Amino acid sequence: MVQEKIWEKEYRNPKLVTGHDKPQSVFLKFLKWYKKYLKIHGSKASVDLGGLKVLDLGSGTGRNANYLAKKRADVFGMEISQTAIDTAKTRAGNLGVKYIKQSIGEKYPFENEYFDLVIDITSSNSLDEKERETYLLEVNRVLKKDGIFFVRALCKDGDKNAQFLLKNNPAKEKDTYIMPETGLVERVFSKNDFVEMYSKYFKILDMEKTESYSTVNGRVFKRKFWLVTMQK
Repeated sequence: MVQEKIWEKEYRNPKLVTGHDKPQSVFLKFLKWYKKYLKIHGSKASVDLGGLKVLDLGSGTGRNANYLAKKRADVFGMEISQTAIDTAKTRAGNLGVKYIKQSIGEKYPFENEYFDLVIDITSSNSLDEKERETYLLEVNRVLKKDGIFFVRALCKDGDKNAQFLLKNNPAKEKDTYIMPETGLVERVFSKNDFVEMYSKYFKILDMEKTESYSTVNGRVFKRKFWLVTMQK
């Protein structure tokens, strides 16, 4: 699998990912909202997230998954790179996170409506269209009724770097380009395309366009992202 080889190489010799072990700031911001959501809906897990079943898609080195486990959530991380999983497990220690090595674009080994929360923080952008359809179907299947799905996706609208890459390094499928540094194919979304695709399966509660800086091979680029909170 080309994608697996690229990510394995990336985690062994990082050009995109960082070596941090702390949870991502965008994820912590979402958790503040999520705790309020749980409190409003009468969940006893609103304070420490204890007992919630969470699936972290593209869990990488465990930054977010391990943090959730410290809050006593029951966490599964799904990751395609064995090197990333090994790092995540080492960092997790005895926290009890269950890491699974597989693509998030394949069928998931879980029962229907198993998870309260599914997160995908800039992981599904490297799926092809067939894998993306499987990913959407599977998240919908394993998420509980009224469960929350949080996604950060690459934004096409107003992103100069995305426009440059689409023009100069186009890939085969719609709104995809090839990252010249890694060979990774990425998908960017206009607002309309994201809404059309995801709203077939989930109710969009909030959608915000944000920007932050990404470092590739030591070079810093401003990128735009969609932060989207959805409910089944």
